[in-house]
Amino acid sequence: MRLLFITHSRVGDAVLSTGVLSYLLDRYREARVTIACGRAPAELFEAVPGLEEIYIIDKQPRGRHWIGLWRHAVLRRWDAVVDLRASAIAYLLLARKRYVSKPSKEPVHRLIHLARVVGVEGALEPRIWTKAEHWEQAKALVPEGPSVLAVAPTANWRGKMWRGARFAELIERLTAADGILPNARVAVLGAASERNLAQPVLASIRPARRIDLIGKISLLTAFTVLRRSALFIGNDSGLMHLAAAAGIPTLGLFGPSRPENYAPHGPRADFVRTPVPYDELVGRPGYDHRTTDTLMDSLTVDMVENAAVELWRKSMGAAA
Repeated sequence: MRLLFITHSRVGDAVLSTGVLSYLLDRYREARVTIACGRAPAELFEAVPGLEEIYIIDKQPRGRHWIGLWRHAVLRRWDAVVDLRASAIAYLLLARKRYVSKPSKEPVHRLIHLARVVGVEGALEPRIWTKAEHWEQAKALVPEGPSVLAVAPTANWRGKMWRGARFAELIERLTAADGILPNARVAVLGAASERNLAQPVLASIRPARRIDLIGKISLLTAFTVLRRSALFIGNDSGLMHLAAAAGIPTLGLFGPSRPENYAPHGPRADFVRTPVPYDELVGRPGYDHRTTDTLMDSLTVDMVENAAVELWRKSMGAAA
């Protein structure tokens, strides 16, 4: 049988969608799977069981990217088509079963919204498939030794980014002799295009303790590196959701985005947000997400440190 799974163009949304994919693979065993997604998250799906093809959706004017996908898929008969992008394409293909997402402004977590597309109440937790090579790469990058604090100091737009100087101070506190991760190594993750944004954080970490992974590894290797880490702290981003999927203690930093929809999910995940509420941050006169500087300045280092310590202690208690 054949399954067409149409998912998102952003890494975070694509990570969250893997719970639905896992549910369907359990239901449609032996399925040959075609994944249609944006270029950025495509590598997330390289180890999916039964993968037949990854089709890249590059956005084009007037929705022409959907025409391209339709042409690519129309000559095949599909047992199931899943469209999490709320397009019309599922109804234009020959399919025995269709699962189509509908836009919603309901204040529920995205995982719950996605689960409802396939008729499930409650969250379908993300699942990331890997290969042996990704684990070998992670072992080489993060050999046995002191604990690892993983940080992701960038995001897909500037307004969501906590300042690098504050990340540097937080890292110093958490890895100090009296911190929760004394003398820990620090893995810094992000895309190659974000290196300049991450540079203040990289420069603040002593070379002997710094693991610079900016633009150097695939998403699946990043996942296995995170599995070898003790704690993750980062802005609302795809890497934050990847860390939560890895099952490690994950603290997300929020300001001009909604944690009720996109907080890291799981028993070892939590978030801390700016005291200035979302509506006030994005409702300022002249606000434009394309040009704004960070909107995270009301979130202090003390606030994030306290949240990190509380999450760490709670996670360690659960693991005991």
